[in-house]
Amino acid sequence: MRRPTSIDIAALAGVSQATVSRALSRPASVSEGVRQRVFDAAAKLNYTVDINARKLRSKKINTIAVLVSEDIDQGDNPINPFFLPLIGQIMNYAGEKGVDVLMSLQKQSSDWGADYGFSRRADGIIFLGYRDFETYLQKIEALRTVGEPWVVFGPVMPETPNVFIGSDNEGGAYTAVAHLLKLGRKRIVFLGEASERHSEFFERYKGFMRAHTEAGVRPDDSLAIDCFISREEGAAAIERLLDDSITFDAVFAVTDLLAIGAIQSLQKRGLNVPKDVSVMGFDDLWACTCINPALSTVRQDTKTAAQVLVDTLAALIDGEPVEMTRIPTQLVIRESCGG
Repeated sequence: MRRPTSIDIAALAGVSQATVSRALSRPASVSEGVRQRVFDAAAKLNYTVDINARKLRSKKINTIAVLVSEDIDQGDNPINPFFLPLIGQIMNYAGEKGVDVLMSLQKQSSDWGADYGFSRRADGIIFLGYRDFETYLQKIEALRTVGEPWVVFGPVMPETPNVFIGSDNEGGAYTAVAHLLKLGRKRIVFLGEASERHSEFFERYKGFMRAHTEAGVRPDDSLAIDCFISREEGAAAIERLLDDSITFDAVFAVTDLLAIGAIQSLQKRGLNVPKDVSVMGFDDLWACTCINPALSTVRQDTKTAAQVLVDTLAALIDGEPVEMTRIPTQLVIRESCGG
């Protein structure tokens, strides 16, 4: 028996071959009724997409690359754990669309990305993570010479290219800190490097400051502590504050790992969380519910982020216009903030 074709599906579903092609490759481009007729006909004929034929016709290889940058200085775990569920969602959503995913960990010193474009190993690239945003932008600018589509999960700012997709970092931080202030907390520690070299953290710092301004509270500069991602750095930062006898009644950390480290140091020194000090994180890692008290945090929507990243990259690959997207965050209240 010969392999069924899109012509056979079109005849059985009572639509044109072009409609079948749209329904199978871009389901949202046809009505729900037509889409269902096409899918039912395909199932009845046991139709499967001939990937090799599609690649030859489109000159695409139906493969995208997800390049993850080293973010943490730990030999056994150099990846920001926030990216793990995001990677899983990207692979799941890409798989549903019939797209293969190549994964690669990119060293900070390497000329990452270029070989994927020049060797045609992927139709496009999704970048996750960066240690230094200024250097990152320089590397991305160099990729323009490759001419391959790429999209970045990172800060969404007017000065960045329109291929940046990211969470509403400022809005999420503002909501979290405003909640702490409403609980009566006045001396709130900011844990995270608030500089343009780490733009997502800097956006969260702006949300931190805006919440204080609107509440009529002036933050103490001595409570802004530079540290980067890891639990160890969060713990050490709180230890330094306590050793210096600096008083504070709340902590807002730009990552959950920093917040978890803060809780551990506070408890080690005999302080009660949240009675003595409220703690709030950012990301909503799975570990937030595995500590005592459970961590209040700002949730980043990894499922929506994955879909927007993959769909935006697909549009770029097809030569369609795209725009920057800020994905809403959600405040998740648990025991650690006390409210």
